[in-house]
Amino acid sequence: MKIVSVLYKGNEFIREKNCENLANEDVDLVLGFGSSELISLPKSFSDIKLRYPNAQIALCSSAGEIFNTEVLDDSISLIALSFDYSQIKTADTNIKDYQSSFEAGEYLVNELSDEKLKFIFVLSDGGSVNGSELVKGMNSVKAEGVLITGGLAGDGTRFEKTYVGLNKLPAIGNILAIGFYGDKLELSHGSIGGWESFGLKRTVTNSKGNVLYKIDNENALDLYKSYLGKYADELPGSALLFPLSIKINENESIVRTILSIDEKNQTMTFAGDVPEGSEVRFMKANFDRLIDAASDVASNCLEMSNNPKLALLISCVGRKIILGNRIDEEVEAVSEVFGKTITLSGFYSYGEISPLKPMENCELHNQTMTITCINEIE
Repeated sequence: MKIVSVLYKGNEFIREKNCENLANEDVDLVLGFGSSELISLPKSFSDIKLRYPNAQIALCSSAGEIFNTEVLDDSISLIALSFDYSQIKTADTNIKDYQSSFEAGEYLVNELSDEKLKFIFVLSDGGSVNGSELVKGMNSVKAEGVLITGGLAGDGTRFEKTYVGLNKLPAIGNILAIGFYGDKLELSHGSIGGWESFGLKRTVTNSKGNVLYKIDNENALDLYKSYLGKYADELPGSALLFPLSIKINENESIVRTILSIDEKNQTMTFAGDVPEGSEVRFMKANFDRLIDAASDVASNCLEMSNNPKLALLISCVGRKIILGNRIDEEVEAVSEVFGKTITLSGFYSYGEISPLKPMENCELHNQTMTITCINEIE
């Protein structure tokens, strides 16, 4: 496997790292993560297609793009890949063609299913797709042992329009999936948040999908405000500082970001489902623990595979907002664990897709750093 990392900005390719002299025409796959404004421009897509004429091109908008150890805005971070032994197959669809995101997930995995399938990388619209249902649909039809990771496209901090495109100009509502096939693929992955839980354990007693009404039969919004104290006056912005931990089994929990609050109806809307009967706790940010968590994820990946070549990092927009001018430290922490020989790329998202345990079913996460490592071994 050969890798080239390229940065596109201001309608031109401004930087390239091509240590293996990979020719543009030999590139099999291009992954690109960039600002909504730039990645949705026809010229951006045509320039990338012209540069890599024989490649499958998968693009999505971001809330910040990762180029090696830098976190950037208003650019497109590109990774061009050529495989020596493995094959890829792609599929895409649009959410408007389905009654549910679950059905879209089923369709994508069924399009890629094959006995040699080892890994699916998914990029989804981050506004109109229910990420929880999407991963449930994918899990329902995937073969055992197939790894699924990916993320939901971002739109900076605007939360307005997100764009995804496979071999065409990225557009709203699209979902794409890339299947990786072959016995030579070496994969590893990890996902950690680094948040601190506080307060009592409570139970969701009234919810519908990703809308939360009551916790312990109390109005959820009122209860949430009581925990926030002085930060309650800064809602909804301060909600990113205080996500919700949802226990999904005896030993594991996932984090849910609050997208909006409805004062009139006294509800809270999350970036993923909050099932009735779930045990939940409120969480708060700790700057150093967020950065340490990124380092821990990288270490977990190395435990699964000590020879990764490419690390795809997908982290949450909430982490980027909270860390502020310290955001580069999160990526630098990952780089320090991996060393300088591993290429880093990725983006800040509206939701991260990754298993909780090695090679098990994927889950939708919020406020986490997820990493997927890829290499080919002889």
